[in-house]
Amino acid sequence: MPGLLTKGRAKELIEKFPQNRILVVGDLMLDRYIWGNVDRISPEAPVPVVEVTKETVSLGGASNVANNISALDGKAYIIGVVGKDPKGQLMKKLLEERNIEPLLIEDSNRPTTEKIRILAVSQQLIRIDRESKEKLSSDVEKKIISKIKEILDNIDAVIVSDYGKGVVTKNVMDFLVSTDKMVFVDPKPSNFHLYKHITIMTPNKKEAYQSINAPEDMPVEEVGRKIMEALEINHLLITLGAEGMALFNENRIVRIGTKAKKVFDVTGAGDTVIATLAMAKVAGGTWEESTCLSNYAAGYVVGEIGTATVDRQTLLSLVP
Repeated sequence: MPGLLTKGRAKELIEKFPQNRILVVGDLMLDRYIWGNVDRISPEAPVPVVEVTKETVSLGGASNVANNISALDGKAYIIGVVGKDPKGQLMKKLLEERNIEPLLIEDSNRPTTEKIRILAVSQQLIRIDRESKEKLSSDVEKKIISKIKEILDNIDAVIVSDYGKGVVTKNVMDFLVSTDKMVFVDPKPSNFHLYKHITIMTPNKKEAYQSINAPEDMPVEEVGRKIMEALEINHLLITLGAEGMALFNENRIVRIGTKAKKVFDVTGAGDTVIATLAMAKVAGGTWEESTCLSNYAAGYVVGEIGTATVDRQTLLSLVP
């Protein structure tokens, strides 16, 4: 972006990505896509009949954040909870295939979270969720903190990917904040109170307003300031969809226009934003430079269908 990020500087940062080691903590999900064609309505109910042509499964939720880091050639570690079920084993396999270190905890009291999307003619018709939102047992919570302690010396930063499925708790957040690592949080508004003293939060506009119960007509600049005051943080990035991004950097606000040329699917865009932001920051970028790179990455993935990632070569090609 003019004045904020040159092509040469982007190249300099991106070349350092393979040295980055980032831990992702959060809610793991499998994203299953059932693809098909529709050419008739069911005689049983006024719904389309989907003739299935293929089925794919990919890493979703926090595991998609780790997937984005791996796609950018960073070393990703992930801590999360899966069920003691075949889908948990599939999750582990998919993570290992993407060169992500899985530090998974099995919990026989919950299933591995799965989101099933049925699509026809590039349009999502319905989504089916298989999940548990119950609180984690204290035993599982202790195992999460123990695994974080084990890996802490090997990592440069932590990303918390909170989808509200139970992994992100007060004890987990308090421990992460007590370390000397940068803590990036993709938030769940209902858990807003857990994020005090983190390094940066990356809500979308809806999440930002919900976090502080702000009225719709409140200017985004005011919403951002109120969030920063409430959490006692110096940095905040609010993604604004077609309006781009607003970076709050201590007392300065920088507005950055969107780079999306086409929008097919926003699934996982927030995962790409926080993964690229952390990668660029760990590589030595300023908050402005890191935000610019994350904006280019997000602009690319929303032009793809399903949970998508961007590689280093493609990311550099997006910077003019």
